[in-house]
Amino acid sequence: MRLNVPIRLRWSDLDAYGHVNNAEMLRLLEEARILALWTTDETDVDSGEALGASTAVLDGRPGADTLSLIARQEIEYLAPIPYQRQPLDIQMWVGAIGGASLDLCYEVRSPAGAEPGTLYARAATTIVLVDAASGRPRRINERERAAWSPYQEPRIEFHRR
Repeated sequence: MRLNVPIRLRWSDLDAYGHVNNAEMLRLLEEARILALWTTDETDVDSGEALGASTAVLDGRPGADTLSLIARQEIEYLAPIPYQRQPLDIQMWVGAIGGASLDLCYEVRSPAGAEPGTLYARAATTIVLVDAASGRPRRINERERAAWSPYQEPRIEFHRR
């Protein structure tokens, strides 16, 4: 099962070639990840009421006990993303759940319902959960594992290496 996270483009995401700049792609993925995994000031940490209600179990507020740090990212660009008013459809799933780390996979697609649909990019991010006080990795707890396990699918296989 996948999460579908709609992310709007900003005019400033474009580069001189008129498509989404490669550095901005990291921001788009970050925004999708935050919406899907973090609770916010407007949501209840215990109820996880956010976009990915069942997956939003990390406290993303300042002063949280856990940090989610990026250990690795990889993006495979398949087609340039032009500016469009409708939000991109970023499909996310969990490629692997380790002891303290989580591999998130993404497909960046044209807006939902667009015909023909276009797959613009595939990406993967490894996140490590870190105890904010000690600065050391901390184990993924049962609540987090239960929230993310239903979204587990095979990892992305990158083709252009």
